[in-house]
Amino acid sequence: MLNLDNHQPVVLPVGAPPVLTVVVDTEEEFDWSQPFSRSNTCTRSIAAQPLVHQRVFDKHGVVPTYVIDWPVANDPQAVKVLKALMNVGRCEIGTHLHPWVSPPHDEEVNTHNSYAGNLPQALEYQKLELLTQAIDASFGKRPIVFKAGRYGVGPHTADTIAQLGYLIDASVVPYTDMRGDGGPNFSKHDAHPRWFTAHNQTLLELPATAGYAGKLHRQGRWLYPAMQKSLAKHLRLPGMASRAGLLERVKLTPEGYSAKELINLTRCLHAQGCSFFGLTYHSPSLSPGNTPYVRSPEDLENFLSVLDEYISFFVNELNGKTLSASAYLKLASSQRA
Repeated sequence: MLNLDNHQPVVLPVGAPPVLTVVVDTEEEFDWSQPFSRSNTCTRSIAAQPLVHQRVFDKHGVVPTYVIDWPVANDPQAVKVLKALMNVGRCEIGTHLHPWVSPPHDEEVNTHNSYAGNLPQALEYQKLELLTQAIDASFGKRPIVFKAGRYGVGPHTADTIAQLGYLIDASVVPYTDMRGDGGPNFSKHDAHPRWFTAHNQTLLELPATAGYAGKLHRQGRWLYPAMQKSLAKHLRLPGMASRAGLLERVKLTPEGYSAKELINLTRCLHAQGCSFFGLTYHSPSLSPGNTPYVRSPEDLENFLSVLDEYISFFVNELNGKTLSASAYLKLASSQRA
């Protein structure tokens, strides 16, 4: 796992505005309720991605990073759509490793192995090396941003991405423990970007923002886990705390959350000194019927409305600015001693 505990927080100038970045998990469509399968490689929803630029991103100056996986990188039509956006500066391209559809196919397809960090070191490296080469060949530019599929980093991931030339990792989800089905444990990680060292190189961690909102948000780091224990759940304390506006855990995404919830989370984190916010979602959500969050055209309209309302708040009320992942790296690097 990425160990960021003892590494250097990013320090920006005093008075610098808060920054929002957007990283999109850009991938094939598949039924999330079904087992993983190597045969799910359809990428029709990539054609829908320009819609969010037309409706939201261009208006607010957002340049997202589309972290793409093997099926997307090897579909000429998908590449054409994303490359057209990249070529005019409307997006950046990064890497997203879904090991079950990424060669070499040497492992058994199951939940444990869906976290690439659980694979043997050599196999994780081979999969990411081939995917990196495929993206470079399709887009004419080697990617520098990596996000593990299912956030599945492991003990060798940091060295692997450093060896392959990546400068930014976006795999951490603060205060989140995925060990229940074999995933990583980020429960000790907060929402702040950090510099970390791997393979004698310095890399930047840009976490996907998650945290606690409500009147008790400052106690969330210890109180929320306590409320997830069996007795507290039996007494329905988490739901009661959320409805009362006392405490809830929120991830910065339009998938399953309202604009009000995202704004409340941002206000709480900002009040605690957080100046970086990483918003994320899955590319298939731009085409109804592919994810649990967008099942209908009405859901899609709500999805776009949540994005628009939240980014409007961030820019106009919080006086924040939007930066691409690489632009944030440049800004952060300029402040290092």
